Amino acid sequence: MTRATTRIARHTAFTPDLRKTIGDVYAQVRAELLDHPNYRLDVFFECLDRHAAEPGWAIAIAADADGGAVGYTYANTISPGDRWWKRMTTPVVPRFTARDTAAVKEIGVIPAWRGIGLARQMHDVLLEGRAEPYTTTLMVNPTAGDGKVMRLYEGWGYQEIGAVQPTPESPWLVCMGRTIRS
Repeated sequence: MTRATTRIARHTAFTPDLRKTIGDVYAQVRAELLDHPNYRLDVFFECLDRHAAEPGWAIAIAADADGGAVGYTYANTISPGDRWWKRMTTPVVPRFTARDTAAVKEIGVIPAWRGIGLARQMHDVLLEGRAEPYTTTLMVNPTAGDGKVMRLYEGWGYQEIGAVQPTPESPWLVCMGRTIRS
């Protein structure tokens, strides 16, 4: 099967149709985890709605040849002193916290479209033209895919810069950072 993506579109307006599309893809991406408290669809929508209302929110959505969404990634801006930084268990070096930063909050690709570089393509489209000076961050479960996910992000130029447990129900996550234009 050839899995040629027809387009990756970047959006900055959060509409009800876009919210539904993101939720549909999320449900496929996290299908095996939806019964876990931190991965339930209602919890995801609560986070998505909060993030979409924050400054600098943008999303990149990949579509197949028929126009169906097969992946997404979104980010928003976090400022120095933001609660996002205050949750870190270890102080993050100032180059990551001294300026506005693009925080990549989610990356998801449906199973049939994994392993072909789509996540990286969406990531790059999402970060293209961002106003933040040079840094982007994301959080990753270091045990996801037996460490494969973290190694993937390291291959994109990310490095570990801290750790956080966003909620009591969530696992400990590694915060990773890199320059936007690597």
